[in-house]
Amino acid sequence: MSPGGLLCGASGLALLVAATATPFWLQRRAPGGAASLGLWHGCLGGQCHPHATTPALLEATRALLLLSVVAAAGGLALGLPVGTGGARRERRRAAGATLLLAGLLALLGLGLGSGGSLALLGPPRSSWSFSWSFILAWVAAALLGSAGIFHICSASKDPSPESSETGGS
Repeated sequence: MSPGGLLCGASGLALLVAATATPFWLQRRAPGGAASLGLWHGCLGGQCHPHATTPALLEATRALLLLSVVAAAGGLALGLPVGTGGARRERRRAAGATLLLAGLLALLGLGLGSGGSLALLGPPRSSWSFSWSFILAWVAAALLGSAGIFHICSASKDPSPESSETGGS
């Protein structure tokens, strides 16, 4: 079992879900009021509405982050300490690979999301800045990648005789 991997994976999944669902990827503070934009809708003065148009980059960001959430949930399920010996070791390896994939999907989505969010704004970009939902997503990607590495390392360091790949006779 990799407690560090499970903790990082669960934290990363929770942060990624929060970041994907909240409308604070971009924020603008102006004398007339605050406005914010998320992946799914924008808010102005406390009123939130779906985006009127959605650039392809923003659609790709949504898809990649949702795939990342699914992969992270699957990786966490695989990382639970079930089974014994070689089966447990293989589950940890699979969990590590799946969590690492979730982190990479999130990173790719964030890279595209940077451009997609700015494309949604149009020319008056200078008054907008990336906000806490965007930052949460970056932290989540780092945690998911770390969880994957923890699981892969713990599988390779498993000292139990049942998990030995040499198989004694």
